[in-house]
This record gives sequence, structure tokens and C-alpha cells, in this order.
Amino acid sequence: MIEKLGKDFFTRDIKLVAEELIGKLIVRKNINGKLEKYRITEIEMYIGEEDLACHAAKGRTARTEVMYAEGGLVYVYLIYGMYWLLNIVTGAINKPQAILIRGVENINGPGRVGRTLNLDKSFYGEDLTLSERLWIEDDGYKFSFTRHPRINIDYAGEIWKNKSFRYIMK
Repeated sequence: MIEKLGKDFFTRDIKLVAEELIGKLIVRKNINGKLEKYRITEIEMYIGEEDLACHAAKGRTARTEVMYAEGGLVYVYLIYGMYWLLNIVTGAINKPQAILIRGVENINGPGRVGRTLNLDKSFYGEDLTLSERLWIEDDGYKFSFTRHPRINIDYAGEIWKNKSFRYIMK
């Protein structure tokens, strides 16, 4: 049975959400009403103000405000002036944490994921539990994953750079 994930899934600790988010389906309803589904194959966790790789490490700003909300919201931001990256806010209010979707089946790289999903600034703060254009489903698919250090975050220092906060589905 396929089920849309509810608020209780996203409001848990990021590590629990991350372990269960791998293998789930991102569903995108495009402008002509067609549903497109993509299995999540790679994620990275960003676990709060203490995580020097997390945008919240610099404190609460207009850009990071959504990370301080209750889990289940979308945090998108533009990189290189051309790619909207999809992050899912997790946890409780005022505990900024988010999961970056780095890959879906047959699409590697967070920029490509954003482009495939046709994301833009309008998705910032979108509630995945209420949205009619983007949500996450559980179809019961069984999988395993491996843990790895995050990539492209040398600026965060050795400790944060080497934490195994990136999960890849086997």
C-alpha cells in the first residue's frame, strides 16, 4: 500500500528520518497534472547550528528561517545562479536541521534533482504533507544503504567534513 508521509514522519530526529527517507518516493505533480515519481537514492544530513557545514551554523537569517520551523517543510536555495537544491526540514521548531536530496534513481547530483523536479523559489517553505505539487510517499520498498562523509564541504573543517552524514542506497 502506498502512503503519503505525514507530519509525524518529518518531526522526528534527523538521523531517524534520514535512515527511513532513503528509498522513499518523491512525487512531483507537474503543471499538466501528470504525476512523476522518483526514488530517493542519496541524501546528506545537516544537523543544526553546531554543524559547521549547515547553513544554520551562521544563525537565523532570512535564507535559513524555514530550517527553524517544524519538520516537513521544503528548504530550497539557489547555487551557481542556476540550480535549486531540495532540502527537507526535519525535527522540532527552533532545532534547525535539514536533509539534502543528492540523488534519485538515474539522476545523480542535487542540481540535477532540482532541475528534474522543476524546482524554483516558490517551493521555499512548501509543506510536503499538504502540498498538491510535491510530496513523499512510502511504497514499502525494502533497501539497504551505506554511510559516507559528505562532499564539497571542506570549509566546515576536518571534524564536520568527515562525519558519515551522507547515505547512499545500495
